[in-house]
Amino acid sequence: MKTQTYTLNLGPQHPSTHGVFRIILELDGETVVKATAVPGYLHRGVEKLAEARTYTQVIPYTDRMDYVASMLMNWGYVQAVEKLMGIEVPERAEYIRVIVGELSRIASHMIAVGAMGADIGALTAFTYTFRDREYILDLLEMVSGSRLTFSYFRIGGVAADFPEEFYSAAKKFLDELPGMCDEYDGLITGNEIFQTRTKHVGIITPETGINYSLSGPTLRGSGVNYDLRKVRPYSVYDRFDFDIPLGKDGDCFDRFWIRIEEMRQSKRIIEQALEQIPEGLIRAKVPKVIKPPVGDAYAEIESSKGIYGAYVVSDGSPKPYRVHFRRPSFINLGYLEKLCEGWLLADVIAIFASIDVVVGEVDC
Repeated sequence: MKTQTYTLNLGPQHPSTHGVFRIILELDGETVVKATAVPGYLHRGVEKLAEARTYTQVIPYTDRMDYVASMLMNWGYVQAVEKLMGIEVPERAEYIRVIVGELSRIASHMIAVGAMGADIGALTAFTYTFRDREYILDLLEMVSGSRLTFSYFRIGGVAADFPEEFYSAAKKFLDELPGMCDEYDGLITGNEIFQTRTKHVGIITPETGINYSLSGPTLRGSGVNYDLRKVRPYSVYDRFDFDIPLGKDGDCFDRFWIRIEEMRQSKRIIEQALEQIPEGLIRAKVPKVIKPPVGDAYAEIESSKGIYGAYVVSDGSPKPYRVHFRRPSFINLGYLEKLCEGWLLADVIAIFASIDVVVGEVDC
């Protein structure tokens, strides 16, 4: 009997590709012989647009990259400009940045956890995580006035101070967060079907993760202890006590489980930050028209998906000469093609979900 492989397009319009992303699969029956990732369907030219905007006007464009963790996207960019200009951010603003950044991390991980469950058939968990994420959006709306693209960071600090009601609302949410995580564990982590679909599937070895420059939970799922908040602390992260959860097998399950544990660690960071937050200014004195000196600067942070970096080049004018972003989702997808080979079509869904991609950040 003679058989032949065939081609199947997964996406770009498919719920499990988490946006407009396409994977061309060459299949032998249901086994993946070859996978080809095709990004670019959401490309908006953010880096080119930045060259025609002032430094401040670029901030809202960063919101649109990883729109489920847009506070973190603001952070990397403004940090690069501050480095270029030698601006010292007030201490209170740094604490505020940590608090809203970690809240964004939790919100992003809730979507990752819920979406991975939904992709594999556990749809109930998806509704639970979106329900809980609303509490975080309420908090972030209090400080920024928005619920998705916050544009809250400013070069030299943040847009506004916390309102008084923020503290009690944040404490209430943090008190309830462990119960939320326990609920996810009960619904998904301990589910026998979910474990069968994810354990020992899509394994990334520590060496492979490092060689492909993977980062974030995708890398730490393989047991590589690398988190910028620990290894190269920025802002005031060196003042907080928290752990870095690590996986053992580097499979889809480990990459999922780590995100739940990271939510618990973010809770610890926020509680300490709320206790320690000092009084003072929320923004440094910066010129109304920002004109950095000729030169370049690179800054990076640990976003919810991994290392997010911004490289800014100044020619001395009020607009950036060049801006380039290191987007963790894009880099983490670099191993997707090899990672899918040899697995079943159904496993590709679990593998892709475990990398936690937001296509707005992939295409940029």
